[in-house]
Amino acid sequence: MDEARSLRRRRFRAYWTGWAGALLVGLMTLCALFSPQLAPHDPFSQDVASRLRPPMWARAGSAEHPLGTDHVGRDYLSRIIYGARVSLAVGLLAVLCSGGIGISAGLLMGYYGGPSDRVLTFLANVTLTFPFMLLAIVVIALMGAGFVNMVLVLGLTSWPIYARVVRNEVLSLREREFVQAEVSLGSSALRILVGHIVPNLANLLIVLASVEVARMIIVESFLSYLGLGVPPPTPSWGGMLSEGQLYVFTSSWLAMFPGLAIFTSVLGVNLVGDALRDLLDPRMKTVTAG
Repeated sequence: MDEARSLRRRRFRAYWTGWAGALLVGLMTLCALFSPQLAPHDPFSQDVASRLRPPMWARAGSAEHPLGTDHVGRDYLSRIIYGARVSLAVGLLAVLCSGGIGISAGLLMGYYGGPSDRVLTFLANVTLTFPFMLLAIVVIALMGAGFVNMVLVLGLTSWPIYARVVRNEVLSLREREFVQAEVSLGSSALRILVGHIVPNLANLLIVLASVEVARMIIVESFLSYLGLGVPPPTPSWGGMLSEGQLYVFTSSWLAMFPGLAIFTSVLGVNLVGDALRDLLDPRMKTVTAG
């Protein structure tokens, strides 16, 4: 009875935190998809005469620039809104890239074993041997900064996370009765993987992907902060944070607002991931059915 009450409390908590996270992610998505419609000004338009204007609630602020202006007079709210495009796109595309490679490798390693398992495990171990951030910085420095290069680097250096998780799950699933029954019936390996093993991995992969999206947003912001992300003048939260640090003692909003944007978006994605983890827990379904 106590366990049932505990699970019900977790489910209730997952609902409200999940909705809160979904609201934050939804706002970020709206900013990314409808930036031209939501931004009050052109994020690239410079007006040196209006540089370093404070937010509208400050004494010298104005409603024309609600979050003030940067060091060359660009509207800060517009740049924050446009910056969501880079963070969301990099997060999603990098996860799709790393997830596609890692899941495919994990399925091969776990189901077939043998040489494919040994070779891919060796490649995964070699990739994980290097510190992730250091490897990303070195590769981007060699390939050059840019949106496409950033997505490729983040995707190609993160696949072992998926591969190891999927491999361990497949090793367990392939010994289950329903898989052995399909093998005895002469079903092809592709049919077994796509029709039986992958669906049983769906819940795990959804939660893992949500966590990785949040991590990719942070990594993208960090790389942009170092000048290895999307080159200026394209707005990115990490790049804006890097520019704002030079004025942190005189115009603190230049560093505060990009930092809040990163924090809010990552918090939203993590809340959604935690809620999905709880709601997709088989024990939750058992309690609900009971």
